[in-house]
Amino acid sequence: MADKKSGWGSTVLGWFIVQDGESAPADTVDAVEGQTQSAESSAPAADYFQKEPPPAAGGTVDFEAVFEAAGMDKEERQRVSKAIELLGGLPAGTDPAVKKQIVEASLKAFGVPIEKIIETGAEEIQALEYYIRTGAADTEKLIQESDQRIKEYETEIQSIREIMKTRVQEQQSVIRACNDKKLEVQQILEFFGEAAVARVVKASPKLHDPSEAKVSGK
Repeated sequence: MADKKSGWGSTVLGWFIVQDGESAPADTVDAVEGQTQSAESSAPAADYFQKEPPPAAGGTVDFEAVFEAAGMDKEERQRVSKAIELLGGLPAGTDPAVKKQIVEASLKAFGVPIEKIIETGAEEIQALEYYIRTGAADTEKLIQESDQRIKEYETEIQSIREIMKTRVQEQQSVIRACNDKKLEVQQILEFFGEAAVARVVKASPKLHDPSEAKVSGK
Protein backbone atom coordinates (compact mmCIF):
# COMPACT_ATOMS: atom_id res chain seq x y z
CA MET A 1 0.00 0.00 0.00
CA ALA A 2 1.22 3.52 -0.74
CA ASP A 3 2.60 5.58 2.14
CA LYS A 4 0.81 8.93 2.29
CA LYS A 5 3.82 10.62 3.85
CA SER A 6 6.18 9.55 1.09
CA GLY A 7 3.95 10.82 -1.72
CA TRP A 8 2.08 9.03 -4.44
CA GLY A 9 4.25 6.00 -4.08
CA SER A 10 3.59 2.89 -6.14
CA THR A 11 0.64 0.64 -5.44
CA VAL A 12 0.60 -3.07 -6.17
CA LEU A 13 -1.16 -2.45 -9.46
CA GLY A 14 0.92 0.58 -10.34
CA TRP A 15 -1.91 3.11 -10.49
CA PHE A 16 0.57 5.92 -9.83
CA ILE A 17 3.91 5.82 -11.60
CA VAL A 18 6.05 8.59 -10.13
CA GLN A 19 9.66 9.45 -9.45
CA ASP A 20 11.12 9.60 -5.94
CA GLY A 21 10.36 12.86 -4.24
CA GLU A 22 7.08 13.55 -6.03
CA SER A 23 3.96 13.94 -3.93
CA ALA A 24 0.22 13.81 -4.31
CA PRO A 25 -2.67 15.45 -2.49
CA ALA A 26 -3.83 13.42 0.49
CA ASP A 27 -7.43 13.38 -0.75
CA THR A 28 -6.30 11.74 -4.00
CA VAL A 29 -4.51 9.00 -2.09
CA ASP A 30 -7.58 8.51 0.11
CA ALA A 31 -9.77 8.19 -2.98
CA VAL A 32 -7.91 5.16 -4.24
CA GLU A 33 -6.68 3.62 -1.00
CA GLY A 34 -9.70 1.37 -0.69
CA GLN A 35 -9.35 0.26 -4.31
CA THR A 36 -5.68 -0.51 -3.68
CA GLN A 37 -6.52 -2.85 -0.82
CA SER A 38 -9.07 -4.59 -3.00
CA ALA A 39 -6.64 -4.91 -5.89
CA GLU A 40 -3.95 -6.41 -3.66
CA SER A 41 -6.20 -9.37 -2.93
CA SER A 42 -7.62 -9.68 -6.45
CA ALA A 43 -7.42 -12.74 -8.67
CA PRO A 44 -4.21 -13.65 -10.50
CA ALA A 45 -3.57 -11.95 -13.82
CA ALA A 46 -4.48 -15.11 -15.73
CA ASP A 47 -8.01 -14.97 -14.28
CA TYR A 48 -8.56 -11.24 -14.62
CA PHE A 49 -9.58 -10.88 -18.25
CA GLN A 50 -13.01 -11.98 -19.42
CA LYS A 51 -11.52 -13.10 -22.73
CA GLU A 52 -8.04 -13.57 -24.12
CA PRO A 53 -6.37 -10.15 -24.39
CA PRO A 54 -4.76 -9.35 -27.76
CA PRO A 55 -1.05 -10.06 -28.21
CA ALA A 56 1.21 -7.02 -28.51
CA ALA A 57 2.51 -7.70 -32.01
CA GLY A 58 5.87 -6.01 -32.39
CA GLY A 59 5.43 -4.47 -28.93
CA THR A 60 2.41 -2.41 -30.06
CA VAL A 61 -0.52 -2.50 -27.64
CA ASP A 62 -4.14 -2.26 -28.78
CA PHE A 63 -5.38 -0.48 -25.66
CA GLU A 64 -9.04 -0.50 -26.58
CA ALA A 65 -8.90 -4.23 -27.22
CA VAL A 66 -7.18 -4.74 -23.85
CA PHE A 67 -9.89 -2.75 -22.06
CA GLU A 68 -12.57 -4.64 -23.94
CA ALA A 69 -11.00 -7.96 -22.94
CA ALA A 70 -11.17 -6.75 -19.33
CA GLY A 71 -14.92 -6.24 -19.76
CA MET A 72 -14.81 -2.46 -19.45
CA ASP A 73 -17.76 -0.46 -20.78
CA LYS A 74 -16.93 1.41 -23.99
CA GLU A 75 -18.94 4.51 -23.05
CA GLU A 76 -17.14 4.79 -19.71
CA ARG A 77 -13.79 4.49 -21.47
CA GLN A 78 -14.79 7.28 -23.84
CA ARG A 79 -15.49 9.50 -20.83
CA VAL A 80 -11.94 9.00 -19.59
CA SER A 81 -10.63 9.79 -23.06
CA LYS A 82 -12.73 12.95 -23.08
CA ALA A 83 -11.30 14.01 -19.72
CA ILE A 84 -7.76 13.35 -20.98
CA GLU A 85 -8.52 15.40 -24.09
CA LEU A 86 -9.86 18.29 -22.02
CA LEU A 87 -6.80 18.28 -19.78
CA GLY A 88 -4.40 18.04 -22.69
CA GLY A 89 -6.08 20.92 -24.48
CA LEU A 90 -5.38 23.43 -21.71
CA PRO A 91 -2.50 25.88 -22.25
CA ALA A 92 0.86 24.86 -20.89
CA GLY A 93 1.70 26.57 -17.63
CA THR A 94 -1.90 26.79 -16.45
CA ASP A 95 -2.12 26.61 -12.66
CA PRO A 96 -3.01 23.03 -11.57
CA ALA A 97 -5.88 24.27 -9.41
CA VAL A 98 -7.28 26.21 -12.37
CA LYS A 99 -6.90 23.15 -14.60
CA LYS A 100 -8.85 21.08 -12.12
CA GLN A 101 -11.66 23.64 -11.97
CA ILE A 102 -11.89 23.87 -15.75
CA VAL A 103 -11.89 20.14 -16.34
CA GLU A 104 -14.36 19.41 -13.55
CA ALA A 105 -16.68 22.20 -14.76
CA SER A 106 -16.53 20.86 -18.32
CA LEU A 107 -17.27 17.31 -17.23
CA LYS A 108 -20.19 18.43 -15.10
CA ALA A 109 -21.50 20.37 -18.07
CA PHE A 110 -21.48 17.12 -20.03
CA GLY A 111 -23.20 15.37 -17.13
CA VAL A 112 -20.25 13.11 -16.43
CA PRO A 113 -19.82 12.13 -12.73
CA ILE A 114 -16.25 12.78 -11.56
CA GLU A 115 -16.36 9.61 -9.48
CA LYS A 116 -17.03 7.51 -12.59
CA ILE A 117 -14.06 9.09 -14.36
CA ILE A 118 -11.83 8.23 -11.39
CA GLU A 119 -13.20 4.70 -11.15
CA THR A 120 -12.86 3.98 -14.86
CA GLY A 121 -9.41 5.57 -15.03
CA ALA A 122 -8.22 3.41 -12.14
CA GLU A 123 -9.82 0.40 -13.81
CA GLU A 124 -7.97 1.13 -17.06
CA ILE A 125 -4.65 1.28 -15.24
CA GLN A 126 -5.56 -1.91 -13.38
CA ALA A 127 -6.33 -3.64 -16.70
CA LEU A 128 -3.02 -2.46 -18.15
CA GLU A 129 -1.12 -3.73 -15.11
CA TYR A 130 -2.78 -7.11 -15.43
CA TYR A 131 -1.96 -7.03 -19.15
CA ILE A 132 1.68 -6.42 -18.25
CA ARG A 133 1.57 -9.29 -15.77
CA THR A 134 -0.05 -11.62 -18.28
CA GLY A 135 2.54 -10.74 -20.90
CA ALA A 136 5.35 -11.14 -18.35
CA ALA A 137 4.05 -14.57 -17.36
CA ASP A 138 3.81 -15.64 -21.00
CA THR A 139 7.29 -14.28 -21.68
CA GLU A 140 8.73 -16.08 -18.66
CA LYS A 141 7.09 -19.31 -19.77
CA LEU A 142 8.50 -18.86 -23.27
CA ILE A 143 11.97 -18.15 -21.88
CA GLN A 144 11.88 -21.23 -19.65
CA GLU A 145 10.66 -23.45 -22.47
CA SER A 146 13.22 -21.95 -24.86
CA ASP A 147 16.03 -22.40 -22.33
CA GLN A 148 15.02 -26.03 -21.93
CA ARG A 149 14.97 -26.53 -25.69
CA ILE A 150 18.36 -24.84 -26.00
CA LYS A 151 19.78 -27.15 -23.34
CA GLU A 152 18.34 -30.14 -25.17
CA TYR A 153 19.78 -28.91 -28.46
CA GLU A 154 23.15 -28.23 -26.81
CA THR A 155 23.13 -31.76 -25.39
CA GLU A 156 22.23 -33.13 -28.80
CA ILE A 157 24.90 -31.00 -30.49
CA GLN A 158 27.49 -32.20 -28.00
CA SER A 159 26.41 -35.78 -28.64
CA ILE A 160 26.70 -35.22 -32.41
CA ARG A 161 30.15 -33.67 -31.96
CA GLU A 162 31.25 -36.71 -29.98
CA ILE A 163 29.91 -39.00 -32.71
CA MET A 164 31.78 -36.97 -35.35
CA LYS A 165 34.96 -37.03 -33.28
CA THR A 166 34.70 -40.77 -32.71
CA ARG A 167 33.99 -41.39 -36.39
CA VAL A 168 37.02 -39.34 -37.46
CA GLN A 169 39.21 -41.22 -34.98
CA GLU A 170 37.87 -44.54 -36.25
CA GLN A 171 38.52 -43.52 -39.85
CA GLN A 172 42.06 -42.50 -38.98
CA SER A 173 42.56 -45.91 -37.38
CA VAL A 174 41.14 -47.56 -40.50
CA ILE A 175 43.53 -45.60 -42.71
CA ARG A 176 46.53 -46.53 -40.57
CA ALA A 177 45.52 -50.20 -40.40
CA CYS A 178 44.82 -50.43 -44.13
CA ASN A 179 48.05 -48.69 -45.06
CA ASP A 180 49.99 -51.02 -42.78
CA LYS A 181 48.30 -54.00 -44.43
CA LYS A 182 48.97 -52.57 -47.89
CA LEU A 183 52.66 -52.26 -47.06
CA GLU A 184 52.63 -55.83 -45.84
CA VAL A 185 51.06 -57.10 -49.08
CA GLN A 186 53.26 -54.80 -51.15
CA GLN A 187 56.26 -56.78 -50.03
CA ILE A 188 55.12 -59.84 -51.96
CA LEU A 189 54.32 -57.73 -55.03
CA GLU A 190 57.76 -56.15 -54.88
CA PHE A 191 59.20 -59.63 -54.62
CA PHE A 192 57.68 -60.57 -58.01
CA GLY A 193 58.73 -57.26 -59.57
CA GLU A 194 57.00 -54.17 -60.92
CA ALA A 195 56.83 -55.42 -64.53
CA ALA A 196 55.07 -58.63 -63.50
CA VAL A 197 52.58 -56.73 -61.36
CA ALA A 198 51.84 -54.28 -64.19
CA ARG A 199 51.25 -57.11 -66.63
CA VAL A 200 48.85 -58.95 -64.30
CA VAL A 201 46.94 -55.80 -63.39
CA LYS A 202 46.46 -54.90 -67.03
CA ALA A 203 45.25 -58.37 -67.97
CA SER A 204 42.93 -58.86 -64.98
CA PRO A 205 39.25 -57.89 -65.35
CA LYS A 206 39.08 -57.51 -61.56
CA LEU A 207 41.83 -54.92 -61.21
CA HIS A 208 42.01 -51.25 -62.12
CA ASP A 209 45.26 -49.74 -63.29
CA PRO A 210 46.01 -46.77 -60.96
CA SER A 211 47.84 -44.97 -63.75
CA GLU A 212 44.74 -45.08 -65.97
CA ALA A 213 42.60 -43.75 -63.13
CA LYS A 214 44.92 -40.76 -62.75
CA VAL A 215 44.74 -40.03 -66.48
CA SER A 216 40.95 -40.20 -66.53
CA GLY A 217 40.82 -38.07 -63.43
CA LYS A 218 42.67 -35.30 -65.22
